[in-house]
Amino acid sequence: MMGQAVVRRLRVVLARHVESVPVPWPVETHAGAIGPMRRDGAGPRRRHTVFRPVVVTALAAGLLAGTIAPAVASAGSSTAVPKAAAGQDRPELQRAIQAFVDAGFLGVQLRVHDERGEWAGSAGVRKLGASAKPPGNGHFWVGSVTKTFVATVVLQLVAEGKIGLDAPVAGYLPKLGLDRRITVRMLLQHTSGLFNYTGDLNSEGTWVPGLPSTGKEWLDNRFHSYRPQELVRFALSKPAKFAPGTDWSYSNTNYTLARLLIEKVAGRSFDAELKARIVRPLGLKGTVVPGNRTQLPSPYAHGYFRHQDAGQWKVADVSRQNPSLLAGAGDMISTTQDLQTFFSALNRGRLLPAKLQAEMREPHAKSDPLYGRYGLGLFVKDLGPACGTVLNHNGSPPAGYAALMYSSPDGSKTLTASVTAGDAPFDLAAYPKLLDGLVKAAFCDGPAAS
Repeated sequence: MMGQAVVRRLRVVLARHVESVPVPWPVETHAGAIGPMRRDGAGPRRRHTVFRPVVVTALAAGLLAGTIAPAVASAGSSTAVPKAAAGQDRPELQRAIQAFVDAGFLGVQLRVHDERGEWAGSAGVRKLGASAKPPGNGHFWVGSVTKTFVATVVLQLVAEGKIGLDAPVAGYLPKLGLDRRITVRMLLQHTSGLFNYTGDLNSEGTWVPGLPSTGKEWLDNRFHSYRPQELVRFALSKPAKFAPGTDWSYSNTNYTLARLLIEKVAGRSFDAELKARIVRPLGLKGTVVPGNRTQLPSPYAHGYFRHQDAGQWKVADVSRQNPSLLAGAGDMISTTQDLQTFFSALNRGRLLPAKLQAEMREPHAKSDPLYGRYGLGLFVKDLGPACGTVLNHNGSPPAGYAALMYSSPDGSKTLTASVTAGDAPFDLAAYPKLLDGLVKAAFCDGPAAS
């Protein structure tokens, strides 16, 4: 069982990743919050000897905040699952996702691709009060996983000579008044020092509120529409955390700026660039940059937010939410199949040249080691000699959902998943162990370590 000090540390990390992110991994928005805390807040290459990247991004706290009472386990869901995958006997994977449900989450959909082929399964239920399982390849809010897509597009533009990785961002976006010491690399690496617009810790460790991104304030405001420039200007109205390039701090502001950079250089929307560079070439069928769209495409599992209102605990269905709060940092929609296709292609070298792929996987020494070290749009984590290194970015919007995306360095083994919260309270201390068990069941030889 984790000590209180570790739980406090998890809350701090999650707060920084409101969004987006990843939680247990870094959170995204992507900052998310668990209980009173917030969530955050997570490129391609040619065949090449890979580093040991890994990663984990904190799951949105909000996501963790609302969860359900133990639901009924489901054998692998057959919805949209190839016969070969459905026919595989992978009890260790089924047990690992059932553990999430037993701990209080509403549902899980998982897809693992490895030397044995592809396995897809689910546990729990699709909606409170229903018995149907989560869809085998349903749509979900991916939170900070968005950051890996954004970083990949930026690095493709770098490869084409349209952006300089170490060039000042102010040279491309002069009207924002950015510190000219901030480079493109610093945005992707979270070393710019810019305030995180979903809330951040100051130098004394005191929480400085940002735009509504957690609790009932976010719930009441969840359909509000934001423009990326509005998010950046809010962040720039706050003092910087440190001088550019001198430290590391996860900030959604960096990736909203990266999105604006893409649009300025490409001369069209990020959505159009993503479709041309990644979505269409890879045949992604369920990946969307929704803008102000609040509805997930069907099929999808419902996610819920457990919150206090006038001293009473209440639960709200947050399947519908406006993700523009996390523009470029945690606003995308996808499926486990699309995430698997994208992350495998990226790590197999199909999207970026080898030199930039290596840059993407170069971990920053000062990045928070709780979930691995951060490179450019992904985390790098060493699971030990029996498991090796994994690359990853997880994510979550402010509430209801979490997305998991992992890969071996060569892209041959992947794990992608969606976790939904329900109406039960959740013990934050249990999350890292659940995630660790799931990742090790997929990436380690033999049973996961206890």
